Amino acid sequence: FFSSAARRCRLRMISGFLILNLKGEIVIHRFYRDDVSKQVAEAFGGKVIASKETGSQPPIKIIEGASFLYVRHKNLYFAVTTRSNLNPSLAFEFLFQWVRILKSYLGAEFDEDTVRNSMTLIYELFDETLDFGYPQQTAIDLLQIYINLGSAKSLGVEKKVAGGLTAQLTGIVDWRREGLRYRKNEVYIDVLESVNLLMGPNGNILRNECAGQVVMKTQLSGMPECKFALNDKLHIEKESQDGRPASAEDKKRRAVEIDDCTFHRCVRLGKFDAERTITFVPPDGEFELMRYRVTDNIKLPFRLIPVILEESKNKLTISVKVTAQFGNSVHASNVVVKIPVPPNTARTKINTTHGRSKFEPDQKAIVWRIKRFPGGGEFTIQIDVDLMQTTRAKIWSRPPISMDFNVSGFTSSGVYVRYLRVYDKSGYHANRWVRYMTRAGQYQVRI
Repeated sequence: FFSSAARRCRLRMISGFLILNLKGEIVIHRFYRDDVSKQVAEAFGGKVIASKETGSQPPIKIIEGASFLYVRHKNLYFAVTTRSNLNPSLAFEFLFQWVRILKSYLGAEFDEDTVRNSMTLIYELFDETLDFGYPQQTAIDLLQIYINLGSAKSLGVEKKVAGGLTAQLTGIVDWRREGLRYRKNEVYIDVLESVNLLMGPNGNILRNECAGQVVMKTQLSGMPECKFALNDKLHIEKESQDGRPASAEDKKRRAVEIDDCTFHRCVRLGKFDAERTITFVPPDGEFELMRYRVTDNIKLPFRLIPVILEESKNKLTISVKVTAQFGNSVHASNVVVKIPVPPNTARTKINTTHGRSKFEPDQKAIVWRIKRFPGGGEFTIQIDVDLMQTTRAKIWSRPPISMDFNVSGFTSSGVYVRYLRVYDKSGYHANRWVRYMTRAGQYQVRI
């Protein structure tokens, strides 16, 4: 989770850890220092968690000089308290990791009853994840080995498990167990992008960016080392400088300039900084390898052209043409176009070339749904709007048209996986599958 030196320097001390229910009652707690009393913790539960305004409350509260930082998971709140200068971002990461730990032990649907029935286990986790208020080991695989040591049936087995544990505690790779074996060695890669757009009424782009993530699911035997590459412009240029020829795929597709990226802690950052090579020993199972952001040369999946004609004070016509700008080999699914109408709308008459549409008075909008939108397709909607007469002439603010969609087999940034190479001393072959998906972030066009 954190290195010991960085952990103690940056996170400072946690005085107590609390799990509370929606009523503000403390379900289970552990205090590591005596500078925050249980009475203050109960006051936190009573004044903040039990409040009807919890949803709008900031996640940090100060009560009687003690800071409380908390997150919610379903019907439970996880909180840490301190009187020292705690780093909030690292504290929240610790809390979210604790939720993941309990999911791994108690199941994804754990609740208050599950926690109450597992108090012995949770107290063990308190002791292993925090030492006198300093976060320690939070790697799930290692925690499961350590806490399960008592189940070893013989001294020989116990020594073997303890030896493996010691190796992981003192080694670098604490996110992966040794001795993993799979009949089929496989890697699944998902490149998921969220495209954001704000376009002006005259077609000029005001904001446009792609936020992407690479999610992997690995089922690999042993302790393999992986090398992974996207069509990152700097990486391809570095290879060219080193005299390595470009592949046919690289010549066919353009390189992408990635603005910034963050990695899972398994990635060797030194190699990335020096060579732009993503090298890592992967965790077992599903994990997020990296996040990235691209702001240049983004291919918009959809183009919207709205036209509004005000025929009179009580009548207007809105037409919107939507064009899919991706190839016909892929399609979009669950496309939703939300077209705002004035708040004094009385009646609407809607004609569409495809899909289903409906006036939603609560949303003050026409919601147009297209289940399957083929690449290169073009559909239109025309809306005749009758307005009620009002005593006060209020100018319509014209909120933007918004879109929601999923496009499989397509990335707006142009990012693609160049290769994933798996190296293991046994020399096995690993099967690889790659999937691309682009979905709407804030995709809006002003009218």
